[in-house]
Amino acid sequence: MRPENIRNVGLFGHGGSGKTSVAEALLFNAGEINRIGSVDAGNTVMDHEPEEIERQGSLGIGVASFDHNGTRVNLIDTPGYADFVGEALAALRAVDLAVFVVSAVDGVEVQTEILWEAARLEGIPRVVFVNKLDRDRASFSRTLDELVESFGKRIAPIQIPVGEEQSLSGVVRLVSGRAYRYGSGRTEGTPVDVPPEVADTFEETRSALVESVVETDDDLLEAYFEGEEPSAERMVEVIHDGMLEGEIFPVLVGSAGTLVGIDTLAEFMVDFGPDPLERTMPATLSGELVADVDAPAVAYTFKTSGDQYVGRVNTFRVFSGSFKPDTILENPGGHKLKMSSLFSLQGKDHAGLPVATVGSIGSVAKLDNLRVGDTLRTPGCDTEISPVRVPRPVHEVTVSPRSTQDEDKLSTALARVQEEDPTILVDRRAETSETVLSGLGEAHVSVTLAKVARRFGVEVDTGVPRIPYRETIQGRADVEGKHKKQSGGRGQFGVAYVRFEPNQRGQGYEFVDQIKGGSIPRSLIPAVDKGIREALVRGILAGYPVIDVRATVYDGKFHSVDSDELSFRMAGIMAVRAAASDLRATILEPIAVVTVRVPEDYMGDVIGDINAKRGRVLGMDADGRSRVLTAEVPMAEVQRYSVDLRSMTGGRGSFDIEFARYEPAPPQEVQRVVAAAKAESE
Repeated sequence: MRPENIRNVGLFGHGGSGKTSVAEALLFNAGEINRIGSVDAGNTVMDHEPEEIERQGSLGIGVASFDHNGTRVNLIDTPGYADFVGEALAALRAVDLAVFVVSAVDGVEVQTEILWEAARLEGIPRVVFVNKLDRDRASFSRTLDELVESFGKRIAPIQIPVGEEQSLSGVVRLVSGRAYRYGSGRTEGTPVDVPPEVADTFEETRSALVESVVETDDDLLEAYFEGEEPSAERMVEVIHDGMLEGEIFPVLVGSAGTLVGIDTLAEFMVDFGPDPLERTMPATLSGELVADVDAPAVAYTFKTSGDQYVGRVNTFRVFSGSFKPDTILENPGGHKLKMSSLFSLQGKDHAGLPVATVGSIGSVAKLDNLRVGDTLRTPGCDTEISPVRVPRPVHEVTVSPRSTQDEDKLSTALARVQEEDPTILVDRRAETSETVLSGLGEAHVSVTLAKVARRFGVEVDTGVPRIPYRETIQGRADVEGKHKKQSGGRGQFGVAYVRFEPNQRGQGYEFVDQIKGGSIPRSLIPAVDKGIREALVRGILAGYPVIDVRATVYDGKFHSVDSDELSFRMAGIMAVRAAASDLRATILEPIAVVTVRVPEDYMGDVIGDINAKRGRVLGMDADGRSRVLTAEVPMAEVQRYSVDLRSMTGGRGSFDIEFARYEPAPPQEVQRVVAAAKAESE
């Protein structure tokens, strides 16, 4: 299919706004499905994973296609909850038009604002579909006010509803001046004159749309001042161009539940939406990327999933050239990849795809060396598309197999899910002997472990990771570290005199050699250093590594026969033990910088909670209808912050967390950590 006849459209917005229902309605109207599924019933095309059916919501990217008047519309449905925002960000790379579905009941919510900004940075034209206008408490005017408040005066309604709540019966298209009424179960509206009850709203809103349109073109503006309005055809062109430039954000209306406005939404996608040749190309790490059918083939992998029949499935967007089955390709790592099969997705179903050209969304199975974020390209081509930036994981749990026989299977399973989801991190922490799984929230981690159990047959126990406290010293000590052992024959002997003192904060461990006169042979001095390091790693107070210490070895004794490396390593260990009581060890706790984004109404609760967590607010900024707070908080207090914030904000808050530094813990925290360490050792 020619690129001009392809539309790649993503459905974005906050969870619960009805994105999957809109996708279902579009597919039904186009004849791709013969009945409309329900998210609550778990029988929609897009939400087909068992975890999605159980939780009654999208947890990953769903892909399906339909035809409209000879144009192929590739539809990508995305999750709307903060825990799964990585999937939505990946989908932005694959689409040419972002349709933001906003509930007329709930209005503009925080994830809509976050993804709107992400679409702006990606250079994707944006349009709003105000959904659920048939629901109780739905209000188009209130929702429109929120849209303007959040996204500015470039918000431009091109449709208005006829009626609201249970009286919703149709839509009016402002450009053509035609209204459409919908009967029960009808997939297409019947053209009618503008109803009298919305005539005033129609005139007022249309005048505002015309003004928005002419303001983008000097010639149109001059003609408008002279009393000449642009034609309907000209308005379509200007709105199209304004969308590409980010100057106009059209607003459409309707209801996926009653099919009101679904046909006009599909028509808008085709008539107003950009084709793949008009898309702003994503940034590259190397090489040049141009939307040219005759150029070398270059595609971006934006989704990886597991299929019970064909194994791993990678889904990609073609930006340049063409792909055909049985073609040899490569990724930037130099791995040669044979595309043995090529198909398109219709939810969980596969359909053969003879060729994938510029703008096509295609899938391929069993390419084990292809990951989310990888570029797929013709061998010899040097173009590499810059991967999508995703949030850092913020919710951690320890994971261990319920059966010790499953340790290898768990390792394989964790590696696989990490390959499929860049927002999952698996960290094997040597200092605590824990395997830590991190995700974007409690739900994200829970869903990931459910997949591990279902796909790999590994049941997992979880726990709370140990906080990586550190110890340091506040006192000084001059000690003798002595190791002497005689057991018949050659013995062991080593003596090291060591001075311990605090080092500057953040300087770590420093070993100073002040041996003179050969009291310790030069070849054995490193053994003293090794022994001291070994003892400090074991801790003095609570078993945590000791940092910011300067150890100076200034004298010692050795025996020509009995002294060796082991003897002086033990002397270093004994020196730490001898000094321990005088060093006044204390606990250092890790401090994190937490950036919280919430609607303004919740800011007071968030600040109060931060203060209760021994945090310190650094600053606050406004961002649309949300507020962004930055604070420093002890890491021990925010281990479950994703749960706390969700509870405080009803799921409307999001946050990022990053380690900042270590600071001395207050006395009560030192006592708590030491007591916990003693209890654990017993």
